[in-house]
Amino acid sequence: MTVSVVCLSCSSCDSFLDLEPTNSADAESAIVTTDDAQVAINGVMELMSSSSYYGRNFIMYGEAKGGDMTIYSSGRGLDGLYMFNHTPDNNAFSGFWSVGYNCLLQVNNLIENIDKMNSETAEEFAYYKGEALTLRALIYFDLVRLYGLPYNYSKNSYGVPDVTGTIPIDSQLGRASVADNYNRIVDDLTKGESLMSSDKSENDGYVSYYANLAIQARVALFMEDYDKALTTSETIIDSKVFKLYEPSEWCASWAQQYGSESIFEIGMDSETDLGTGSLGYYMIRYHQKTSAQGWFLASDYFLNRLGEDPGDVRWGVMDNDEYWLNTGTVRKGACYKYIGGPEMKGDGKENPTAVDIKVIRLSEIYLIAAEASLHASHPDADKAATYLNAIRRRSPNLAAATASTISDDMILSERGKEFYGEGLRFFDMIRMNKTIEFNDDLTDVPVTYRGKTIDRTFGKIVLPIPQSEINANSVIAVQQNSAYSK
Repeated sequence: MTVSVVCLSCSSCDSFLDLEPTNSADAESAIVTTDDAQVAINGVMELMSSSSYYGRNFIMYGEAKGGDMTIYSSGRGLDGLYMFNHTPDNNAFSGFWSVGYNCLLQVNNLIENIDKMNSETAEEFAYYKGEALTLRALIYFDLVRLYGLPYNYSKNSYGVPDVTGTIPIDSQLGRASVADNYNRIVDDLTKGESLMSSDKSENDGYVSYYANLAIQARVALFMEDYDKALTTSETIIDSKVFKLYEPSEWCASWAQQYGSESIFEIGMDSETDLGTGSLGYYMIRYHQKTSAQGWFLASDYFLNRLGEDPGDVRWGVMDNDEYWLNTGTVRKGACYKYIGGPEMKGDGKENPTAVDIKVIRLSEIYLIAAEASLHASHPDADKAATYLNAIRRRSPNLAAATASTISDDMILSERGKEFYGEGLRFFDMIRMNKTIEFNDDLTDVPVTYRGKTIDRTFGKIVLPIPQSEINANSVIAVQQNSAYSK
């Protein structure tokens, strides 16, 4: 069904529109110079680095629910993600909703101010508008995957409200369809690409022209528009602006900022550093330095796949975990990507926990190209194998893929190995209609909110609309996701 687009109330202090743009003055006069536009972009990037978004919880969402992570003990933090223990007013992770729409409020304010300028002045702001449109697309892409069913499964079901400008304080907005959300995302990315095409340089810490293309490739894959995913990926690869790490360089790259593979990386600093509550500390060994770390560890299923090649260079960011600590049995389930490697040296900043968040890397583009090559209107298994093997070099003892052996499952396995801890696994498994099995029996953690296995027919693969939003908005109140409807 297509939801009629109206507007959303601000009557509740928890409603997503009852927010003030940070780093800005009066919305009507905030954007006057290009410096003002940069300040506005900075404000969005700071929000995106918060614990409720890319700084921690969004990445953990994609990992904790995907079967490649497990927990040693319950009740430590974020285990509601792993257990799918969600209700509208308990463990709803409403920060995704409020922070996401706060980001959109600031992005929309910037776009509206630029659109009010005369054509000559607006030309100076074209790149900033392109950045804003690209960020809006990415934020909507994240929100619709959190609250809406997969595009290739139920694109006419409810997505998220489509807010693209300033709306009256007493208005209410219902949920658009998943298809409408994706149409918005594609339109914003297309316009953003055009506006940024005059400057194709890297833009460390911000979205760039090639970051826009990379997001387009990712979105096209989720829409199963394989021709678009392939051509866009190949544009990035063929540009040679970015370079894959050699196998010997891969582990050390996690102790670097803006390496040769980094297409879009969110900078973390002392203001956004979460310390012992950081993404990195959630994945390293519990009790190594303080009790506030090591709450998640790799599942047996992930370790068995990575163990197909004991010489896989990606073992270099793994180390002994809490299971080893308590049993003496060697088990390298602790991940040190977001702490700068097992030496815990960070990525060159004063605090080792303030490691930048790598949102999109070139290795993902190669693997998108591999999958898209298999399914394009003119399938090319040789090309798919070539792109996969460029990443499979991280496993020197595994046989190279060939046109006769390559498969979706082989590519999915490689994605799981390459992006462990980066927030992609759950979304990949659901997109590809796979059954997810959870390693609940590692220490017999009791789980009552889901079975040991789930697939995309399980209602809680999406989050509930937060109760505060339901209370504030009578339109959206009757559009709650079915698993949480009373």
